[in-house]
Amino acid sequence: MKKRILVTGAGGFIGSHLVKFLVEKGYWVRGVDIKRPEFWKTKAHDFKLLDLRQWKNCLKATKGIDEVYNLAANMGGIGFITNIKAEVMRDNVLINTHMLEASHQNKIKKFFFSSSACVYATYKQNSPDVPGLKEEDAYPADPDNEYGWEKLFTERLCKNYYLEYGLETRVARFHNIFGPYGTYEGGREKSPAAICRKVATVRNSGSVDIWGDGKQTRSYCYIDDCMEGFYRLMQSDFRDPLNIGSDRMVSINKLADIIIGISGKEITKTYDMDKPQGVRGRNSENTLSKKVLNWEPSISLEEGLKITYAWIIKQVK
Repeated sequence: MKKRILVTGAGGFIGSHLVKFLVEKGYWVRGVDIKRPEFWKTKAHDFKLLDLRQWKNCLKATKGIDEVYNLAANMGGIGFITNIKAEVMRDNVLINTHMLEASHQNKIKKFFFSSSACVYATYKQNSPDVPGLKEEDAYPADPDNEYGWEKLFTERLCKNYYLEYGLETRVARFHNIFGPYGTYEGGREKSPAAICRKVATVRNSGSVDIWGDGKQTRSYCYIDDCMEGFYRLMQSDFRDPLNIGSDRMVSINKLADIIIGISGKEITKTYDMDKPQGVRGRNSENTLSKKVLNWEPSISLEEGLKITYAWIIKQVK
């Protein structure tokens, strides 16, 4: 009999890719979200439109399920999570708390939680040349935004649901996952999609606006690598939070230059210092994930951006 999997957030970017990934592996998959995927038809065997901030809907979603991948969240890019605070914390704490308890009550065998690199301490990310962040660098706690605080809280909650109730939990800290079939406009998009959209819509010899001075650094992991990484985590017996991301750090300027190069256009960069920028530097340290999962990203930033840009330029046209 096929294992029955629930994917929450199945109408979103990572969640919709995960549904497809799991179906292709032979699982029976239920997808749940407040919206259907915007850019492609869901591959889920059963898709339910449910608001998981409501307790009764979490019970309904987890009924008859073996394993849960909980990706549902109210979130977006740096502009969104910088400005929308109470709503983000309230919604996500409700979703995650209800989903853990419903999974416990409905005797779910294994529960995956999608955490974020936003949990890492601000004082370790003050320089563009920051060392890679190890899993233990989340403490002493000082996330740089409320989104990071609610993620860190739920990591602790997962740990205690295992310790007190025996619910097997797995936690991945995602580092800037990108790729096609995701939000690319409207304020919730991440930096790769935002810059791809800006470059795709500007004329040759035009300019694109960069938030900040462009020297801030990040690492980016392509969606297919992300799928393989946290699927392996779900199959493992490792219960502590684990980085899922690339350990190749680039500046936002470099990210923009790669995308401009892919476009073939002659484009200059302008800078808006009044926009949110987040921490000065952030990179994933993957020693533990390599050891535990025998995994590291295999798709280069350039290759992933070519695929993403090609998809976004079709959308904007």
